[in-house]
Amino acid sequence: MATSTADVLVALHAEHGRGLWGYVLRLTGGDRARAEDVVQETLIRAWRHPEVLTRPPGAVRSWLFTVSRRLVIDQWRAGREISTDEPPETGAGPETWTDEVLDGWIVADALARLTPEHRQVVVLCYFRGLSVAEAARILGIPDGTVKSRTHYALRALRLALEEKGVTR
Repeated sequence: MATSTADVLVALHAEHGRGLWGYVLRLTGGDRARAEDVVQETLIRAWRHPEVLTRPPGAVRSWLFTVSRRLVIDQWRAGREISTDEPPETGAGPETWTDEVLDGWIVADALARLTPEHRQVVVLCYFRGLSVAEAARILGIPDGTVKSRTHYALRALRLALEEKGVTR
């Protein structure tokens, strides 16, 4: 168990540094210096937000990858990107797949924080695309209860995602 800030950062880098650097290297078009700068800034942000480090390992990793992706995008938007005419998030390359996987982990972790009743209605109505009536029939509850649970479930889901740094 790490005891000091330096120990925490060393442990964080040891666990996630290689994968994070490879991901950022792809996002920066192979610019090693920029990739190192982005990884360093990502770890500094983790140090500034120690509450992130108390999350499950998968959530910490997804937070780190999300922060690094946003840093690269911010650099591109600020006009520092010189290697391409498109933002790094476009295209169907490996980084798009990685973004989708990371987003899936973030959403899955946020869903896990919901009550079982709330999770059921979100999965049925949003992921399976069922109507309120169909969900109510499957769950054996009134339509109004499905609507109410959906309302409160989406509020709770929004809060859980905001805690993870996901914004609109």
